[in-house]
Amino acid sequence: MKRILKRRESTLLISLIVLVLLVSLRSPSFIGPKSLNAILNDTSALIIVALGQSLVILIGGIDLSVASTMAFTGMVTGLLNLHIPGIPAWTYLPIAAAIGACLGSLSGSLVAFGRLPPLIATIATMSIYRGFVYVFSKGAWVTARDMSPAFLSIPSTQVLGISSMVWIAILVAVAAGIFMRFASSGREVYAFGGNKVAANFAGVSERKVEMLVLTASGLLAGLAGVLWVSRYGMAQSETASGFEMQTVAACVLGGVNFVGGAGTVLGVVIGALFFGVVNNALTVIHISPFFQMVIQGIVIIFAIVSNTLIDRSNQMKLIARRMI
Repeated sequence: MKRILKRRESTLLISLIVLVLLVSLRSPSFIGPKSLNAILNDTSALIIVALGQSLVILIGGIDLSVASTMAFTGMVTGLLNLHIPGIPAWTYLPIAAAIGACLGSLSGSLVAFGRLPPLIATIATMSIYRGFVYVFSKGAWVTARDMSPAFLSIPSTQVLGISSMVWIAILVAVAAGIFMRFASSGREVYAFGGNKVAANFAGVSERKVEMLVLTASGLLAGLAGVLWVSRYGMAQSETASGFEMQTVAACVLGGVNFVGGAGTVLGVVIGALFFGVVNNALTVIHISPFFQMVIQGIVIIFAIVSNTLIDRSNQMKLIARRMI
């Protein structure tokens, strides 16, 4: 029991529960089924993209192009629905995922073969993808009145009383957990992030890992892009602007080590839910949404400092044991 309580995920989950209870004291309806369902739906896109972001952070990188990828895929699928409304709604999901994977592989190629740091490579692709959104849309918006009812129903279709958007986030989280725990490629991501030199000596391909994580990040961002546009009924050049920082914050808060090698899928999911609760709580307690950016920055700093202190504590304990 003590071992479970010492885990970062347990501490974060307890903090999340306490936060929900505190907000409910101000507004009892906050813990009602309708409110909790809204939080889950609002947070699903963040969970999906943050899981992809966590893979990049696990190797010591960062993907700043995820929001632009969401905007790109959202605009492409929105325009596709506008001009060819007869396409079956479910096909937009694999189409968006495939587009996102292609965009992610471009960033991956710049890192794996161009030897650019992920930060620099994704800053470049972030601007390129966002620029292409302007080009394709010619500055115009695709709104709900331009979209077919089937397209707009993609994230809201109910399955066993739960929206398909939440189900997709659950399936992505389960798939990510299985991949990271049982697949050899998932273990290679941890190994490469923990010690690149040792991983290379063990036969782990640096280029393979870099291509894998950035392509996966792009794929999940693409999937989230079509869900975002169909949920809010709007595709525009500024779609998901600033969302990349929320994904980073969710990962770091969830215990993903910013220098790589440590982190869990469960931690990322709880970290994303924490931000979902915070963002919804700001509205409930009548605090300006502009404080969201301030809170995100504070949380990132707190989480990084916390992770650093935890790492140092673990290192000191390991040294002490070796001395004994």
